[in-house]
Amino acid sequence: MKIIFLVVGKTNDEYLKQGIALYENRIKHYLSFETIVIPELRNTKKMTTEMQKEAEGILIEKYVNNADFSVLLDENGKEYNSTTFSKFIENKMIAGSKNMLFIVGGPYGFSTRIYDLVKTQISLSQMTFSHQMVRLFFVEQLYRAMTIIKGEPYHHQ
Repeated sequence: MKIIFLVVGKTNDEYLKQGIALYENRIKHYLSFETIVIPELRNTKKMTTEMQKEAEGILIEKYVNNADFSVLLDENGKEYNSTTFSKFIENKMIAGSKNMLFIVGGPYGFSTRIYDLVKTQISLSQMTFSHQMVRLFFVEQLYRAMTIIKGEPYHHQ
């Protein structure tokens, strides 16, 4: 199975870039993994929040394929602990899902058109995090899930 991590805008802070790269490299020992960065919108000062979400939605929509299992990382999604998230991933692997697409939107979230396209939504926490920090949290949790699936000692219960 291949996991595609689709994000809007580049990661700006060096400490986040380093952490994300660390876990992306670790994940690649377990499965195929690719990050796709959609460029941030330009000239947004004259755009409302809804206009920005719609414009980003058009860009995101180009990557959403019905054959893939697509997941929004969204504050209103289903919450998992690390063990149940690993089971979620493992079940998709067993089911023969070819690709899983995890999507992080811009700072204002997603347009309604994107909610209608995806299979499910996952929340990493009830707390709100910047869309840049969510990237690090997600790749760490994906790496943790892979070590749980493989029975490796990274995760402590």
